Amino acid sequence: MRKTFFLMIEITGVIGSLFLIRGNGVKAGALAQIPTVSIPTVTSSPIGALAIVRMDQDQINVRAGPNTDFPVVGVLIAGQKVPALGRSVGGDWVQIAYPGVPGGVAWVYSPLVEIQGSLPIVEPPPTPTPHITPTIDPTLAAQFIVEVPPTRLPTYTAPPPLVIPTLPSVARDISGERAPMGLVIIGMAVIGLFGTIISYLRGR
Repeated sequence: MRKTFFLMIEITGVIGSLFLIRGNGVKAGALAQIPTVSIPTVTSSPIGALAIVRMDQDQINVRAGPNTDFPVVGVLIAGQKVPALGRSVGGDWVQIAYPGVPGGVAWVYSPLVEIQGSLPIVEPPPTPTPHITPTIDPTLAAQFIVEVPPTRLPTYTAPPPLVIPTLPSVARDISGERAPMGLVIIGMAVIGLFGTIISYLRGR
């Protein structure tokens, strides 16, 4: 009888323990479902200002500074979007994020891009030192300068005017001392004819 009593007490204790464990589990699950602290919400960070290359430009130069004196470090094509970081004092140049260059920033000419958002004024980098142009020693260069004397062109001297001498015309006077040549020939022919006749007559 006593054993049966103790057995009933043990069974009752076990059943009570099971109910207690189950009740604690339900209560723990209910507490786990109801948050006791505020849950942080995930919000996206703002993208910031953008520089968009105008569509009427095939490509634009990206320079190391806000001036054409700075070297070209890259190019952007039409429609390309890059983060804009700031602008120059006059607003003519826009500073953009450009990985791969020293400092990760570069500059583009503002009329060639469209800006979305507001940009602060940023301090431009120092103007680059101009390249030194090599100079030539004038003393050394003078040794290699060959002076070619000017070529004298031949001069043309006009000849003196040609003087043609003129002889005075001599009028022959038939009645003068000299007889005409035809008359002399005729006279000689007549003399010869007489001589021939005389010789013939003597021969007979």
